Amino acid sequence: MKKNNIPQDKSALENYTKDICYALDEKGNYTTVASSGWEVKSTALDVTWDEIKERISNIKNKVIEGEVSPILFFMEVKLMDIKTLAAYTGFWSWQVKKHLKPANFKKLSEKKLQKYASVFEVSVETLKTMELDENKL
Repeated sequence: MKKNNIPQDKSALENYTKDICYALDEKGNYTTVASSGWEVKSTALDVTWDEIKERISNIKNKVIEGEVSPILFFMEVKLMDIKTLAAYTGFWSWQVKKHLKPANFKKLSEKKLQKYASVFEVSVETLKTMELDENKL
């Protein structure tokens, strides 16, 4: 593909990252070119983000119904799993699993809540209420 034919379509990540593509320059030599994306990739990203938003909404409902703690909601928002969250907080995986239960979450000390809040980049109050700006999802 020639340098001037590299796609520059709009995508959800265009303001955050660029893809590096190899292309032929005017002299026929390979060079790197930054691309904001192309339609196929943009469509795939949109579908993926829609699925993530749906999972977040479902988990928020489970928190409201008392089935899980807000930690699971923020794990989904930050695209984390238990092992990742455990690594960031310094808790053992079994402790994080325990903290996903509403009864155990309510017993957490302010220090432990602050650890989670710091990792999720929210206040302790936001951690408890899950009141996030929809643009951050």
